[in-house]
Amino acid sequence: MSTIHVPLPVPTHPNVQPPAELTGTAKSEYDRVFAHFANPEYCLPGISSEKASKLTEEECMWLSYECILRYIRAAKHDVATAIKRIEETLKWRRDFGIYDTLTAELVEPEAVTGKEFLFGYDTCGRPGLYMCPSKQNTEEGPRQIQFVVWVLERAVDLMGPGVETLVFMIDFADKAKNSSFSTSRTVLNILQSHYPERLGAGLVAHLPWILHAFMKLIMPFVDPLTRTKAVFNPPNAQLFELDQLVHDGWGGTQMFTYDHDIYWPALVEMCETRRKDMARMWRKLGGVIGIKEWDVKVGVRDEKANEEKVGAVEEASQ
Repeated sequence: MSTIHVPLPVPTHPNVQPPAELTGTAKSEYDRVFAHFANPEYCLPGISSEKASKLTEEECMWLSYECILRYIRAAKHDVATAIKRIEETLKWRRDFGIYDTLTAELVEPEAVTGKEFLFGYDTCGRPGLYMCPSKQNTEEGPRQIQFVVWVLERAVDLMGPGVETLVFMIDFADKAKNSSFSTSRTVLNILQSHYPERLGAGLVAHLPWILHAFMKLIMPFVDPLTRTKAVFNPPNAQLFELDQLVHDGWGGTQMFTYDHDIYWPALVEMCETRRKDMARMWRKLGGVIGIKEWDVKVGVRDEKANEEKVGAVEEASQ
């Protein structure tokens, strides 16, 4: 099989089923959280300027039907806690620069060795986020954390219809320069506080015995549900079909080699195009809080399929 240097396209999964309609207590919980943020008078608390306290278009799109449900589940169905956590994340996303300063240009120096990359999807369509600590190329600092978050955001871009989670795949093969306890804890706090219900599975390969002590320090700070999703030194990555899995370190059939000059622009363009398509579809569906990610993603998928059909017909008629 030939070598590949680019990310794989988002799978269409035409037979995936839409989310079930809410009933009873679940619907009541959702309706209460939705009503809080959908109120025309709503302002994000703690923001002095009334104009700045209003939610932006990007924030309204982020606050989807599925997003609200993720926070309700993470808050163990406590509505007040779910609202508080959503507001904390809205503020954090502004402060962290998710919509403006956290750009591909900012974090690119962290990406040149391929220490983190997105490639393939498991049998549920969840993007695979590979981490290779042995390829660490920069000194510890804020930009390393920004890079982790940027890649997480791109993984979200690449989630198809019905997909809300990703698979972390960490390979400790070769001598690795490990992150400090402080950096690891900061990243964990971000994941648990601002990306709840986003981890589908965590596969950790070739974990040397000396790192078990480090993991014992970190694991108490990992919430119990996330802890159950971690698999250490898996015999093989059974979550993936082999043609969606890299060969080196994981035993897949894809002979993927990270070539930054090829991979990086391809990933950036793929994600930018997908975000634009989803934003356009979101506006078409009303452009308000609570629109289903399912409807947005299926709309984009079906549009692309129709475009391909039209193109094929036109090509055949020439």
